[in-house]
Amino acid sequence: MNENHAIVVSLRFYFDMVLEKKDIRELSRTEIEDFLVGIGEKKFRASQIYEWIWKKGAASFDEMSNISKPLRDKLSENFLFANVKCVYSVASVDGTRKFLFETCDGCKFEGVLIPSADRVTSCISTQIGCQMGCAFCATGQLGFKRNLTSGEIYHQVFLLNAMSVEIFGTPLSNIVIMGMGEPLMNYENTLAAIGKICSDDAMGMSPQRITMSTCGIAPQIKRLADDGIRFNLSISLHSAIDAKRNQIMPINRKYNLAELSDAIKYFHAKTGTRITYEYLMLGGVNDSLDDARALTEFTKLSPCKINIIEYNPHPNDTFKRTNSATLENFIRHIEACNIVVTIRKSKGMDIDAACGQLANKKK
Repeated sequence: MNENHAIVVSLRFYFDMVLEKKDIRELSRTEIEDFLVGIGEKKFRASQIYEWIWKKGAASFDEMSNISKPLRDKLSENFLFANVKCVYSVASVDGTRKFLFETCDGCKFEGVLIPSADRVTSCISTQIGCQMGCAFCATGQLGFKRNLTSGEIYHQVFLLNAMSVEIFGTPLSNIVIMGMGEPLMNYENTLAAIGKICSDDAMGMSPQRITMSTCGIAPQIKRLADDGIRFNLSISLHSAIDAKRNQIMPINRKYNLAELSDAIKYFHAKTGTRITYEYLMLGGVNDSLDDARALTEFTKLSPCKINIIEYNPHPNDTFKRTNSATLENFIRHIEACNIVVTIRKSKGMDIDAACGQLANKKK
């Protein structure tokens, strides 16, 4: 019964797309106004519709109770809601919650809620799968299916915010764009979604509470600077030695450390934003004192901080965690160079919700 319903919904969505119905969340306020004027409706109705979409998180036109039935029918004839829905969730012993979302066309991706003493952070996805192929990441083993639309990204955040209120009694305090996918390979949709998340007409979140992580798409980092972004930027570095980074992060073969360095300098010069470097400790791979020296030399580019991440194993991998003595020596070297460094404790490992583990796998 449920499977048949899912097939019907997916087919309905497919035929809507064939008939060129557009997702209402992809329209600007001006486009909605133009549509309304074109069918003889009052322009002010656009503000009501816009509020339903973004402030109230409507998932259907029937929810728009202050909009007349004839107008709702007209909207439904011309547009659709490309909703995402939660089809599975699981809780970790540490309180972390992982959610499996499904799109209208049957694709699946994951989002995570990470509670702490005074906040709830959501880790969100921007793509279904990932094409970067980082050797240590379970998501990369899925391959790439498609980008999430800006509406799907926003709806994911809206649902995670609602679940944060329901489960933890508080709305989201922070968002990290570190889930499935490389956000800078879905640039327009990701930035459009962030724009809505930060808009006073929608969720009204401060951009300072949002952090985007990238594996190092150098031209797009410069584009972020040119576009004057106000959210935080994190670089998934994991090695400051080209030969090693080539092995574990294929993107380095296209944009090597020299090109990445140039992009980071450009970004900081234009934005003044302090960069965060994410560094995943892989036992025997990138955790020697030579690796630490290369890291501290590279990060002298601009004011920064370094997050050291302990490795989170996943099935069929070939890596192991760095031992505690090696980790301590590595961190001691960074601190001696007067660079801010923290160990980012992974949460949700028992439910495959930790960094690098998102792979649409139920446990």
